[in-house]
Amino acid sequence: MAPPRPLLTAELLSIGTELTVGETRDTNAGELARSLTGLGVAVRRIQALPDDLEAVRDAFATALGRADLVVSTGGLGPTPDDLTREAIAAVAAEEPAVDADLEAWLRGLWSRRGIDMPAMNLKQAWLIPSAEALPNGNGTAPAWWVDRPDGRVVVALPGPPREMRPIWQSEVLPRLRDRGAGAETASRTLRLAGIGESAVADLLGEPLLRATNPIVATYARAEAVDVRVSARGEGAGELVASTLDRVRDLLADHIWAEDEMTWSDAIGAALAERGWTCSVVEVATGGSVAALLGDVPWLRLAETLAEDAPAAAHHRDADAPPEDAAAAASSAPAPRSTEGLEALVRNGRDVGGSDVGLGVRVRARGDDSAVTVVVVLPDRTHRERRLAFLGGSQGRLRAALVAAHVLLEQLRHA
Repeated sequence: MAPPRPLLTAELLSIGTELTVGETRDTNAGELARSLTGLGVAVRRIQALPDDLEAVRDAFATALGRADLVVSTGGLGPTPDDLTREAIAAVAAEEPAVDADLEAWLRGLWSRRGIDMPAMNLKQAWLIPSAEALPNGNGTAPAWWVDRPDGRVVVALPGPPREMRPIWQSEVLPRLRDRGAGAETASRTLRLAGIGESAVADLLGEPLLRATNPIVATYARAEAVDVRVSARGEGAGELVASTLDRVRDLLADHIWAEDEMTWSDAIGAALAERGWTCSVVEVATGGSVAALLGDVPWLRLAETLAEDAPAAAHHRDADAPPEDAAAAASSAPAPRSTEGLEALVRNGRDVGGSDVGLGVRVRARGDDSAVTVVVVLPDRTHRERRLAFLGGSQGRLRAALVAAHVLLEQLRHA
């Protein structure tokens, strides 16, 4: 008997007109893609489809011609526009029939409530000969696991995430692991600050970015620019490690964290090393720094002031940025002042009873944002001015990232 087909590639089908008209956002595909990638299965395509039998049938047929594994979500409800079962049956050239055990289970769900099961729900008890029902403990739509004659596999999951996730975790993933799905994989991510994605790509160079194994990819996230290095096959870990060393050499000045670490994680770790806590005072940021850091125990005070609030206005002139945009963009320490933002930070540090104070003030500078940052440490004070790209809400978000970066650098050099 031939060994089962290796399941190395996958395509994902998200089924439902509510997705294609924009009424519902598809979160299932992203979750499944991350899970499969972690398993070592390469996701080649993700497609959203309307509740149209011909479109869904053709999508299954085409995907099965390209991928080892096809996973669908949605279209397993009881109504006439739920057509996933019909589409799979058509591709498999098999006739669906009511499974007695599934019918008994379904009728039991209604009988527990003392009501009769609607006739249309009986289609949720359908199976085709090549399908195995996967139990759904949170709904009325069992999933399907379908083995194709050539070793390919179809998995049909219900659309609601509260139903999809448990079935995927408890039923599908164990079966995929038992089949030896995926290849050896490894990946690492470097998180960068103070540099844009295009500048990162320029430093890495085209040969490195066009390599297929390992893959070096850049991602412009809301809170950082990420560089992800991933590899597949035997020795993937060693290949990633050696490539990561090259990337670190090229981008060392901008790396502030690795993998899943957030700004809050990194700053919290640096504070914990020294047994310190922190207070934050923001002016004209809309609370962007506090939102970035989140609800963490080491943040003793988080205060947000409007630009024209009395406390902020009182110190405004002493903290005014230079008129020269180039000077505003400089990351060199600004002259020490006992007024302006520093006074607000020192007061906030005292009120919060913390060891470190962080202050950030934002002002419009043309179409961009001038950002002043003050970090008050137990033994010194650091002031810095930078120009953040864009104004408005985007400028305020970038101001928070500037402030977090300056704070982290000062803590790591404390």
